[in-house]
Amino acid sequence: MTLEDLDELLDQVEVLRHRTSVEELSGGLTNRNLKVTTPGGVFVVRASSSDASLLGIDRDAEHLNTAAAASAGVGAEVIDYRPDLGMLIITFLPGLALANEAFTDPGVMARAAQACRLLHAGPAFTGVFDMFTRQAGYLTTVKERGFPLPEGYERFTDPFADVRRALAVAPRPLVPCNNDLLAGNYLDNGERIWLIDYEYSGMNDACFELGNTSTECEFTPEMTEAWTEAYFETLRPADLARVRLQALCSEYGWSLWGFIQAASSPIDYDFHEWGMHRFEKAARTFTGPDFPRLLEQVADA
Repeated sequence: MTLEDLDELLDQVEVLRHRTSVEELSGGLTNRNLKVTTPGGVFVVRASSSDASLLGIDRDAEHLNTAAAASAGVGAEVIDYRPDLGMLIITFLPGLALANEAFTDPGVMARAAQACRLLHAGPAFTGVFDMFTRQAGYLTTVKERGFPLPEGYERFTDPFADVRRALAVAPRPLVPCNNDLLAGNYLDNGERIWLIDYEYSGMNDACFELGNTSTECEFTPEMTEAWTEAYFETLRPADLARVRLQALCSEYGWSLWGFIQAASSPIDYDFHEWGMHRFEKAARTFTGPDFPRLLEQVADA
């Protein structure tokens, strides 16, 4: 979709009709993000740009959960939702989108953990996000569509099932989760952090949120420990094991997202490499010496 096409769509939204400027924001591999300035305020328009059905994106749930995150005090306010135009209009949040290295600052990590706690304590989200279910759905899509799959991917089917069983021994309550908190989805103004992008949001284990961030932001083992402690305010082996295993679930499941996008997305981006990076990290954990111990520690909780 060209900017001219988007401009025509913006004319159909009352609050954006008298805009004074439109700026395309970086990021967004399944949508276009526009910063739209008007006499009445500054807004962000999230315009869908990918086949949401292949990726399991529910735009109605995204809208409802974005509003719930705003109620929790960590997200942007929803101004309008136009599914007929493929648009969600939210308030613009001033702040710097984090980069991976920002989490080496203990202050940033503390603010990020506090934002996650606020979200997880907030109003319930629509829908449930379970990576085991999603991974199975993505794998079915890959096979039915004949999309390329890395050699050796399915040799970890049984270990992945072992992770599922171990996590189920001492289940945690489901809380509202973003489920896609890579560094760029944390906005920091120096005093507080906002959380954005609720395409994959739903009720989930909080440790998936923590594990997903730890792997997406390339945390070292020491940073993962600090991150777990920042969230729980103490460091217990069972919590750390749960975060690490949920990071593994993130890697193994989201890698398929990359392979689906590589075969179907018109965006000029190396989605195959994106998926391989996550799959290779998952493979190292599945075959690593710590894997049996993690299964034991998380089940002992």
